[in-house]
Amino acid sequence: MPGRVLSIQSHVASGYGGVTAATFPLQVLGYDVDTVNTVQYTNHAGYGRFGGSKTKPEDLEQIFDMMKKNRLLVSTTRVLTGYIPDASSLRAVAKVIIDLRRGRNNDITYLLDPVMGDDDQMYVAEDVLPVYLGTLLPLADIITPNWFETELLTGLKISGVRSIQEALHKLHTVNGVPNIVISSIKVTSESLPTGADDYLLCLTSTLLSTNHDAATSASPATRGRKYSQALSIVHAICFPKIQGYFSGAGDLFSALVLGHFAPGSSRTALADATSLALSTTQAIIASTHKYCSALSEEECPLTDEELDAQDRERRVNRMRARELRIVSEMREICVPSQQLKLAEWETFWECF
Repeated sequence: MPGRVLSIQSHVASGYGGVTAATFPLQVLGYDVDTVNTVQYTNHAGYGRFGGSKTKPEDLEQIFDMMKKNRLLVSTTRVLTGYIPDASSLRAVAKVIIDLRRGRNNDITYLLDPVMGDDDQMYVAEDVLPVYLGTLLPLADIITPNWFETELLTGLKISGVRSIQEALHKLHTVNGVPNIVISSIKVTSESLPTGADDYLLCLTSTLLSTNHDAATSASPATRGRKYSQALSIVHAICFPKIQGYFSGAGDLFSALVLGHFAPGSSRTALADATSLALSTTQAIIASTHKYCSALSEEECPLTDEELDAQDRERRVNRMRARELRIVSEMREICVPSQQLKLAEWETFWECF
């Protein structure tokens, strides 16, 4: 299964985020990785200060053009895209993916991580959304939005099972995405029947292509009655939330989903890949959290916005301590020590 991945994401000189969080894990899984950086920063934004610059769209186009001329993309089997800051850059990325698809559609697996924001905060230009909806989503084999990005892509507020059903249905049938992973949905006693506020829900949905035409063409009433249960196969798991800000975890997770995904292997291929990705990501976050907890207050200060405002070094020290321990936990990439297994949600579509 391993081949060559073209990874188009952000780059930080120190720490983990974008390509620095994705490249090493993919290499451990056996992939060669070509990287194109959409930004060049000193560190991730969680530090509160950073230096560097965005890669200009024309520079991206030049890089892709020269890669094509030098036949550096002929062996690409997978594409991973993450943080892309503006619409012009997105269009340049879309162009190279379309070119790769041309004549090789079945040979390329494209995972789109639509990195736009988190916790109700958007940190890319608003003009990216129409490009994602009109161009990138129809090209993707897999998408891995978090709950907020799912809301942006669908225009729906994620507040319970019904809204998740509507979001998945829209992404599958309107946007044409065959495989969806919603990496993290906040679980509360009001939204999902767990009664706990310190858990996250990870969910996968794989479109059942034999029913795609029927599901999209039927009237809403008929579709709900005849086709909703057959629209997709859904797997999910609730897992404990580890408190703290750990930059790069989403980039790591998406890379691992792509790395483990075996297209066409079985109807549970996406859920199987996501289970392995989630297991590794949680293990690395847990190891990082344990490491931080053993440090002194000076080395890893507790989160306190008021104190951080008085002393900016507090936040810098905390972010440095919380950089993901990816290399030291390499064994968790190869064979996760604890399996978080997504289970089929057999009744998911029953009340749609």
